[in-house]
Amino acid sequence: MVLQEMREIYRSFAEFVLASYKRPVNRRAVMRIVFFTHYYPPEVNAPASRTSEHCRVWAELGHEVTVVTGAPNHPHGQIYPGYRNRLWSRERVDGVDVVRLWTYVAPNQGFGRRTLNYVSFLVSAVFALPLLPRADVYVSTSPQFFCGLIGVFAKALRRKPWALEIRDLWPESIVAVGAMRKGLATRALEGLEAFAYRQADAIVSVTRSFTPHIGERCGNPSKIAVFVNGVDAVRFEPPADREAAKAQFGLSGKIVAAYVGTHGMAHGLETMLDAAETLANELDIVFLLVGDGSERQRLEAERDRRGLKNVVMLGQRPKSDMPAIWGATDVSLILLKRSDTFKKVLPSKMAEAMAMQCPIVLGVEGEAAAVLEDSRAGVAIEPENAAQLADAVLKFARDPERRRAMGEAGRAFALKRLDRSAIARDYLAMLQSTAGK
Repeated sequence: MVLQEMREIYRSFAEFVLASYKRPVNRRAVMRIVFFTHYYPPEVNAPASRTSEHCRVWAELGHEVTVVTGAPNHPHGQIYPGYRNRLWSRERVDGVDVVRLWTYVAPNQGFGRRTLNYVSFLVSAVFALPLLPRADVYVSTSPQFFCGLIGVFAKALRRKPWALEIRDLWPESIVAVGAMRKGLATRALEGLEAFAYRQADAIVSVTRSFTPHIGERCGNPSKIAVFVNGVDAVRFEPPADREAAKAQFGLSGKIVAAYVGTHGMAHGLETMLDAAETLANELDIVFLLVGDGSERQRLEAERDRRGLKNVVMLGQRPKSDMPAIWGATDVSLILLKRSDTFKKVLPSKMAEAMAMQCPIVLGVEGEAAAVLEDSRAGVAIEPENAAQLADAVLKFARDPERRRAMGEAGRAFALKRLDRSAIARDYLAMLQSTAGK
């Protein structure tokens, strides 16, 4: 079995090199980018979408982009149909070369097995470095934390610049949700975090609120760039008939208040069940949850225990279904637990909701609330406040003109400030500058 895998690796690598050799390019104009990410389509979470959409734009602009990831298995730790957890496999998607490496596969819950999953990808990527194409710049994205650290090895072994992308502050965020307690382990992670910041030639943050934390630890704030989460505004376009979209999911005639995304420890989705219980007699209002995560089964059991007929849970859907799901949504619910850490985040689903003209009820403080106020695309409530959530949903349900006005304001804001293609081009310019240095 091992011999067969090694032969497959050799053949795949040989084909990869030959294809690169035959490709006619102007080396003065073309960037060679190698991007390490733990998540990639067909996985449907926010990190997979962000990375794939940026890489697709870079490839469309004529650059050579290689993504290094694992076999798709998030969130259940089950390999997706059509894939195998092999030592090395390769495919080409949207002009991007995707190299998939073996990892220890584990569901997105618990601590020990997930840590093994994270560390195994780091080890596989480091061993694969000699087989990967040369790059002008390497990029690694975190979390997960150990994926970010791959860039340390890539820079040392290949002697090329490295950009570290930070989507969440680790270990701060895992302490905030109670997954770890402060202690020796978190201090060790904080030391590695600061080491990675100092070693990186450039640091990409997804929010402005992260930059003081990163700047304090990296010692050189000038190397930090901010590229927020955006949206493909062409693909995510509001539907001509929202009722037709609702009919696909058996929601005809309902006012749909939807949460779309990970059902995890950070999101405090029991607040949504509490609000649904408050509005149980409003028969035209339904709460929709779409996605998966460590809390999904518990939430389903709690919904059934309470007998909440106005809560529909669809589970995880492929990325191709997302425009239709947003099209069936009258009000987007974007929720996180109350924590000072989450005041620094800017949820990626805000951009998709705005692009789809869905007014937002936002249970997040800090930068996200400031962006919402700037866009005039919805209303903010206190995190984990079920009474305020129920009141906001009811007011939107009874005022279609308000829904329309805030939805249109959100779409205009997304087109102007959150267009993924424009963000990807700015990101590319930063990578070109980093490679030039």
